[in-house]
Parts: sequence; structure tokens; C-alpha cells
Amino acid sequence: MSESVVLLEIADRIATVTLNDPDRRNPVTGNEMIAGLLNAFDQAQRDPEVSVMILTGADPAFCAGGDIKEMSDPESVFRKDPLAAADSYITGIQRIPLALYNLDIPTIAAVNGPAVGAGCDLTMMCDMRIASEKAKFGEVFLNLGIIPGDAGSWFLTRRLGHQKAAELTFTGRVVGAEEALELGMVLEVVPHGDLMARARERAAVIAAKPPRAVRVAKRLMRNAERMDLPDFLNAAAAYQALMHQTKDHHEALAAFLEKRKPAFFGDRQIGLADDPLRPEETSSDRQDVEPSRTWSD
Repeated sequence: MSESVVLLEIADRIATVTLNDPDRRNPVTGNEMIAGLLNAFDQAQRDPEVSVMILTGADPAFCAGGDIKEMSDPESVFRKDPLAAADSYITGIQRIPLALYNLDIPTIAAVNGPAVGAGCDLTMMCDMRIASEKAKFGEVFLNLGIIPGDAGSWFLTRRLGHQKAAELTFTGRVVGAEEALELGMVLEVVPHGDLMARARERAAVIAAKPPRAVRVAKRLMRNAERMDLPDFLNAAAAYQALMHQTKDHHEALAAFLEKRKPAFFGDRQIGLADDPLRPEETSSDRQDVEPSRTWSD
């Protein structure tokens, strides 16, 4: 039995999702890859023991984008019926940006190699990006006579601003890791062999924070992209009022005053991110980090 094209590992409150089709350079194409990613994101979202997610690719590439051979096939959906082609985007690859956008856990792209086309866009869908020295980024759609059909333009302009996003989109050029750092596409560039350790190090800092507060903070940041300031302040006040009632907040205050490390309760019930008004957990719900668990989708 062949190995899954998407791997999910959960350990120490960190979910690691790996695109695992290295022979084809991990293209985001086909029902298996798309379904695998969606399933992994859903598991991470629903698992109350997950506070942060790392997204990476199996070497040598992060993600090569779409499948050029499939696009070139006269029998493919892209070459026949425009309505069917549009529907294939809506019911296929466009579900990925929606899923990542709606995640209530922070996401870190650990970019281990080339990320071009939809692969570049996939990195931009994450909250943060760390690059290996071998990473490359390319918004190469116009080179193929197509456009970013997977929400790439939506994310790229929000991550880099209009001018930088426009230059990368209209030239279709590929940039290396160091230039990506200069452009603000990534937080840092690290030696290739240190990439995953560094990504887990950053993820561990987030995983040590109160799980409920992390998810609500992520939701508030998402709201900031679509709300005007008065509405945003109202939402922030409502969320903050809830946070003041949580046991994690009370524990953090006590730990600060007592000069000790806090022991957060977390939340073992699925659905926290959907309803922060749920009753508080009991003392028996205090979180304990479980041993590593691994799934493949």
C-alpha cells in the first residue's frame, strides 16, 4: 500500500502537516492531495490538544503548484468546458484557502524548497513563514498564461502590500530565500538542516500559551481584516470580557504574582473555537501533553 500524499503528526500541542509526494515535487493537484490537506486541517482544528500547526513539504520541494501535464492534457477538465473548469476550482483547490483562513490555530509554513505557483500561494495562506536556505518563491501564473486562481492575489497583497505583490505577480519571477526575507515574505532564513527544528521551536512558544486565548486571538486577527475600527473594538471588548473569566487568565495572574511558571488548563472539549461562550472547564480538565500521535490521511 502506498504512503499517503499528506501526513499529519501531532505532538506537544503542535500539528505538523507534510505534503508527501516528493517524486512529483508535492503538487497541490488531484483529489487525493486536496482531500488529504483538508482532512489534516480539519483534524488539527478540531483537536483541543492542538495549539499551532506547521505546514511543510517532503524534500526536495515545498510545493510545485499545479500539475503542468494535467493542464496540457486535451482531455483534462481545464481544456474542455469553462464552466466545468470553474467548478473544479471552486470544489477543489479553492477549498484550501478557505480552510486555512478559517483555522483558529496559528499556522507556520516551514518552506524547505521551491514553492511556486499554488505552492507560493500556500505559504502566503499561513500566518508565518520560515525559509530554508534552499527555498524559492515564485508567483509564476502569468508565465503560463493563467492567473492565481487559488486566492493567491488576495493573500499576497495582504502579506506584502500592493506594490510588492504586483511586482511579483506581473513579472512572474522566482526569488530566493534571502530576497524573500528582504521582501518580508518570510520571518527568517535558516540552514536547510535546521528548518524543522526552528519551526518547532517557534511553534513551541505558541503551544505554551493558553490554548483558549490563542484561538480567540487568531479569530480576532481574522476579524480585523474585514471589520471597520468601531466594529472591531466592539468585538475585541466582547472577547476580552470572556477572557477575563477564564481559568487560564486567573492562573496566569497568580503565576505572575507568585513568580512561577503557569500551568494552563486548556480545553479538552471540541468546539471551543466555535463557541467561546461555553461554560468553564472543571479542575479535572487541566491539560497534560500526550505522547506523539501520528496519522496519515
